[in-house]
Amino acid sequence: MLRFDISFLPGQKIPPPAKQHRHRNNIDRALDETIAQQIGEVRHFQTIGAGNDFDIQVEVRDGILRMIVPRERATVSAPDIFILWMVGSALLLLAVAILFLRNQVRPIERLARAADAFGKGRAVPDFKPYGATEVRRAAQAFLTMRERLERYLQQRTEMLAGVSHDLKTPLTRIRLQLAMMGPSADIDAMRKDVIEMEHMLDEYLEFARGEGGEQSELCDLAALARDAAERAVRARMAERSRLSLDMPEPVQLSVRRRALGRCITNLVDNALKHGNRVTVSVARDERFAQILVDDDGPGIPEGQREEAFRPFHRLDEGRNLQTGGVGLGLAIARDIARAHGGNLLLETSLWAACARSCGCRSKSSS
Repeated sequence: MLRFDISFLPGQKIPPPAKQHRHRNNIDRALDETIAQQIGEVRHFQTIGAGNDFDIQVEVRDGILRMIVPRERATVSAPDIFILWMVGSALLLLAVAILFLRNQVRPIERLARAADAFGKGRAVPDFKPYGATEVRRAAQAFLTMRERLERYLQQRTEMLAGVSHDLKTPLTRIRLQLAMMGPSADIDAMRKDVIEMEHMLDEYLEFARGEGGEQSELCDLAALARDAAERAVRARMAERSRLSLDMPEPVQLSVRRRALGRCITNLVDNALKHGNRVTVSVARDERFAQILVDDDGPGIPEGQREEAFRPFHRLDEGRNLQTGGVGLGLAIARDIARAHGGNLLLETSLWAACARSCGCRSKSSS
């Protein structure tokens, strides 16, 4: 069955081979190990190549056992083809694995991009779940979460808008009645109180709405910051010389123009309120666009800087409680910065000659 031609040569012996010639090839080593395992004694043998066959002779007790073995049964006839088949099969399996993994990873990458865009307040209208079952379930959970958040924000905005409208109606009647009264110190004080209450209601509504309905658009961040800073100067009726701008080159960025403008206006207004000189600069690196609003005001102690961002919270130290405001300016500004994928930080001022002062830096994702 193995195509071995086996014969027995009685009474013959195989001369012991020279030590340096033993085990010249793999067949010799294999025969040596097999004889030692099967017979357990040292037996002399020799292998002779004869054309397409091997002549293997093994010495037994009373003669020589001779086997003619076809060469193809003992050695690999074409090792290069065998290696080629192995390499080709490995490459084929690798290509299949890469294609499979790419098809599985692509839906995960789309889900990550959609979540990142939603976190920055951008619309994701063309996102649909596809891919493996687990990926589709995760994508569907993301869509459900997005709908719930949007519904919650819409309900909160509508509720506070209704409250604001209901409160503004009696305030309007009070203003009309005050306008019909004669001038006096008490009437003027009441008018200022009514104006302050209307301003508070507007800030409550802006904080609740968070400019959520605005769509992102590509604009020049330097020009936007310049317009917002100058608008804050005009609103406070301050001297233009108190404001300096450092914007050497345009910075193109996709942002919600009105929301980010309000963020910068709040920061500049806060700086003008508590400082004499204000510098607004815009710069960009590989990852972020940075808006720096620096002033020479009294500043905020480092341990209280996070408290300044709490809604409806005002700091007593370094602030005059009679200057107006309800403690929402920085809270709204940080909310807008984070909605753009960045953050709003309070740091030490760059005015080296001044004492500790307040530096507000807003980073928007590039």
